[in-house]
Formats: sequence, C-alpha cells, structure tokens
Amino acid sequence: MEKANLKNLELTEFTGKGDSGQHCLATFPLFGAHGTESTATVYFELEAGDTLGRHTDSAEELLLVLEGEVEVELGGETGPLSKGEIALVPRMVPHNVINTGKTKAKVLGFFGGANNIVATFEKTWLPVNTNVVDTSTLGD
Repeated sequence: MEKANLKNLELTEFTGKGDSGQHCLATFPLFGAHGTESTATVYFELEAGDTLGRHTDSAEELLLVLEGEVEVELGGETGPLSKGEIALVPRMVPHNVINTGKTKAKVLGFFGGANNIVATFEKTWLPVNTNVVDTSTLGD
C-alpha cells in the first residue's frame, strides 16, 4: 500500500522570481513515481497574504482546504474557500490560490485521470528557475 502522512512531508520552498508574494511550501505526496495509475496529489502551504501563482494544470484538479482561508481565482471567477471546502478546477483553466486569512493555509489538490501532472505558471519559480513543474521528471 502506498501512503503519505500529510503531517510529516518534506516540503520544498518556492518563491516567484521577482515576486516574493508568490511563495509556498509544496510537494507531491502521491503521483506516478509512487505507483499511481490515474491520479496524483499536490500539497502546499501558503503563509498569510501569499499566493500560489496563476497557472494551468494538465489534468482536472480538486482543491481541498485543510486549514485556513483562501481565495481561488478560476478563469474569470473569484471565490472564497475555507477549511473543509472543496473546489473543482477544470483541466487547463488558469487559476490561482491566495491566502486571505491570518494564519497559514494548507491545501491538498487531487488530480484525476493522470498520474503525472504538468503545471505551467506565468512566473518562474526559484530555486528551480523554471515556470514548469512536470511530475514525470520527479523521483520517489
């Protein structure tokens, strides 16, 4: 059985090049490298006021807020999500997640129909110095 403990993940710190407000801690707890066949997950944390950054994903995503309050920009819509709420992000629709609360936000994203995900951000991420995150290039 493959499993991941969300309370004990190794998170990588990312910051938007030229935009310190685009900042998160993130990882992919389960995806193709772990043996999934048609699903993948992403976990990220945002400090108050921080943003994930506008991007598209190669697969449909469900965003589940585990802690905190965020605002989701999806296409031309914007709406709040808080702990226990879930939102649908269709494949390739530009979206962003912003922590609008006063505490750290923790979000788990579930991708359906694909075990490897390509996320293309408008801004480059540091320290990786790219705007593309492709889980097929990530190891265990």
